[in-house]
Amino acid sequence: MELNTLKPAAGAKHAKRRVGRGIGSGLGKTAGRGHKGQKSRAGGYHKVGFEGGQMPLQRRLPKRGFKSQSLKFNAEVTLADLQALGAAEVDVLVLKQAGLVPELAKKVKVIKTGDLTIAVKLSNIGATAAAKAAIEAAGGSLA
Repeated sequence: MELNTLKPAAGAKHAKRRVGRGIGSGLGKTAGRGHKGQKSRAGGYHKVGFEGGQMPLQRRLPKRGFKSQSLKFNAEVTLADLQALGAAEVDVLVLKQAGLVPELAKKVKVIKTGDLTIAVKLSNIGATAAAKAAIEAAGGSLA
């Protein structure tokens, strides 16, 4: 194989359509633009979503909802998860390594789902009021 023998793949290249080049080409006179109207003129077109002056769809529909971008940095862990983990001291890094919270998580909160029988010491992890009571009842603590 030499550089002077390289060719593009078959069908990869095709000639550009030359419009407005006479009757014989099949695309003469109006050059495929039809007759009259805004779309037939040079530089004449409308902006995206324009409906000829009618109130456009994106303005007819009500604005609705909001999705916080900070939600992806928050995570929650259940009491059952802590029980299954079985570690005496738990922080965010331990939960990430165990795969209980995503890598992006910055804030973690414990919720009261399931039961906890082992004493767990939590550091830099929040808890709901009911979860906090359950953790302290099992002999654990929050720091």
